[in-house]
Amino acid sequence: MIRVLLVDDHTMVRKGLRMLLEGYPELEIVGESQDGYEAVDMMGRLQPDVVVMDLSMPSGLDGFAACREIRRRHPSVKTVILTMHDEEIFVRQSVQVEADGYILKNSHGELLHQAIVEVVQGKRFYKTSVSDDIIRQWINADEERQPSPLTTRQKQIVRLTVLGYANKEIAEQLSISVKTVENHKTNIMQKLELDTKHELIQYAIKNNYLELAL
Repeated sequence: MIRVLLVDDHTMVRKGLRMLLEGYPELEIVGESQDGYEAVDMMGRLQPDVVVMDLSMPSGLDGFAACREIRRRHPSVKTVILTMHDEEIFVRQSVQVEADGYILKNSHGELLHQAIVEVVQGKRFYKTSVSDDIIRQWINADEERQPSPLTTRQKQIVRLTVLGYANKEIAEQLSISVKTVENHKTNIMQKLELDTKHELIQYAIKNNYLELAL
């Protein structure tokens, strides 16, 4: 029996996943969580074999940070990212936080079942628009990180910006004013000598800013 924990901030999504996966006799849904903080706290009590994790959970610890923390505390537990994001930045960061699987929410239900079974067998299961060759290059790469000129607060703002948070949402997450967020963003672009959001995204990927915990 494979023990599965479902993590998504939408109740209807969790219930739908539960109904789907309970149709497979070798799977047992041991719990549900609405955010990453709660999921990490539940790990010791529920002892899942696999965590099926959403990425975008604004009310708590997001999927990247939660995967990283689960990997640190419970290295034997497998994680499968289930998300609507098919962009390279999200796939690459999932590789960097050592997620075992990555599939899209518009996939057929059998694909999620297959992902769960295969990651438990020690395989990596990524089904995205990014080619397997590129993913293997990321896995095998030993990228050197350059020292960052940014403060911890500025790194947090870069991270949330790249994840798609609006200024108001960033302000709420970090308990600062919207004006402070705007000032930080201006200073960040000047300090890094960047002109566009695309350049900022590439900088964030290279320096693994999406792994940062808030």
